[in-house]
Order: sequence, then C-alpha cells, then structure tokens
Amino acid sequence: MYYKKENKTFIFDRPKKISIKYPIKKSLLYFKRLYYDMLFKTVHTKPVQDTKYDVSICAIFKDEADYLKEWIEFHKIVGVEHFYLYNNMSSDNYLEVLKPYMQSGEVTLADWEEWPVQMPAYSDCVKKYKQETKWIAFVDIDEFIVPNVCDKIYDFLKKFDSRYPIVIAYWRCFGTSGRIERKKEGLVTEDFTVSWKKYTDIGKCFYNTRFDYADNERVNNTNVHGRWGKYKNMLLPPVNCYGKVCIGDENPVGKGSMPIQINHYLLKSYGEYINKKRKRGGGVHSVDLHNMNYFYWHETKCQGADYHIYKYMIQLKLNLQYEQ
Repeated sequence: MYYKKENKTFIFDRPKKISIKYPIKKSLLYFKRLYYDMLFKTVHTKPVQDTKYDVSICAIFKDEADYLKEWIEFHKIVGVEHFYLYNNMSSDNYLEVLKPYMQSGEVTLADWEEWPVQMPAYSDCVKKYKQETKWIAFVDIDEFIVPNVCDKIYDFLKKFDSRYPIVIAYWRCFGTSGRIERKKEGLVTEDFTVSWKKYTDIGKCFYNTRFDYADNERVNNTNVHGRWGKYKNMLLPPVNCYGKVCIGDENPVGKGSMPIQINHYLLKSYGEYINKKRKRGGGVHSVDLHNMNYFYWHETKCQGADYHIYKYMIQLKLNLQYEQ
C-alpha cells in the first residue's frame, strides 16, 4: 500500500490510498459515472422565467473590507451581475466599502451569525433568491473566478443550462510570491502570481437554479466543494468544468487546457497570513487549521506561475481608478 499525492493535472487535497482494493474501487466508480451520464441524458429542463441575472455570487465574509472592492469589481468584469453577501460579524469598515454597491442594487447584504457558517448561508441564499438568477456561484472573498476559454462566466456556463445542476471549477492555489509584507493599496490579483504547478482536485460550485438544491441531503453534508442537485426527486451529482461526472474522489478531465479556474489566494503575504488567516480557522471547521505547518505545506508547493487573470488586469485597474 502507498499514497499517491498527484497526477498529471492535480495535486490531491488528500493523498489517495493505493491498495489492492483501489482498482476495484476505480472500476465501481467508473460504472457509477456511466450510470449518471445516461441519467443526465434524460434530463431536459425549461429555462427559469424572468430572471434578473445570468450569474450571481453568494459569499460569506468576515473582516474582508480591504479586499471587497477589488473582488467585486473583478467579478463584474467577468460577468457577475449580483452579489448576495453574508456578513459574519465583521468589525472593520465593510459597510463603507459596500454602500455604493448596495445603493446601485448590485449587492444584497445580510448579517449572518449562525454556526457552521457556510452551508446554512448558502441554503438561505438559494431559498430566497434562486428565482432571481440562472446560476449562483458559491465562492469566498479570496477566490476569483477566471474563465480561460472565453471571457465571461455565463458564456462558459450556458452549455450546462438544460442538463446539469452543479458544475465544479477547480482551484489554482497561490502563495505569497515571496512577499513578507505588501502595500495595502496593492491588488491581490497583480501582486500574487506564484502558484502551485498544478491545479487542486477540489474547487467551488456553480449552482443551476433550474434544478432543486439538494439541501440537508447525506450527499452534501458539509462539503462546500461538491454539492449535489435534484431533478424530480432524483439526486444528481456534480460535473466538473469538462462535463465529467465527479463522484467519490475521482475527477476525470477532458482534452485541452482548463476551461475555467478559481484563483485561490489563501495566504497572500506572510504578514497578512499572520495577522488574519492564522487567527480565524477554516470556514466550515471548528478548529484552527491555519497554523504555520499549514502555511509552509501550502507555500512549498508554489513552484509555478499563473497569469491567466492578467488578461483582465488593465480593465480592472481602470475600473478601480488604480494609478500605481
């Protein structure tokens, strides 16, 4: 028995246990994927009528005021039309940042003190707002959605409209780029370019509101990385950005480069990590996972560079009136 840590596309979030039973497990998962592929061929939903938006984001934040404006302005460029934001007891000046977007109707803000934070907030968002939008992306403030084969998110998602309830986009993880500290005015998307050399085999989900959201189901539990949907009481698994069914811990990929990715700026600079991330712990965890062992585990995997997001950089700077 041994543990496999990566393949040609992914660095695994959890090493795969390779034992004598592994080929049997892979075969069973293969046939289960075939079953769901056939099931998806029977699904043909009708468009949601009179939606205001094609793509919206649901996100939970706490003390993220320094990053909110860049995050919102970037996602507006790639086609996000509305933001359902859940404030988890922030003590910074987030209202000052968000007020213009609330006045323009681009942000809907809610105070949210439940624990665990993410799953109940996502469920609340779906329950209240699914009729307003075709797709809801569940991402965090340190995550930026980057379409690679096109320039707008919905141009990518619309091919999944009629048949698939959940689409997964994978993380490209970024480290400190060697920065101990950085200027507060700097852009996250410009300052951090050194990344893991491969993608991570987990990411975040886009929810298609033509389908029911499989809330409180065993298959979802507290997993933010692989939600399931429902169609006529049938539970349907997520597919990834290649349209491949994702069940178990298998993430089959198609031909060509990654069509869409989520840039995950988990660490930022060393100083930002120490001052903030290390104190907070993970979004769905009750213990502090963000210690220095985790920092160096993440940082030592940063052996590449990724500039996919740079195709939007000039437009982002102009929208932010960024002069440096």
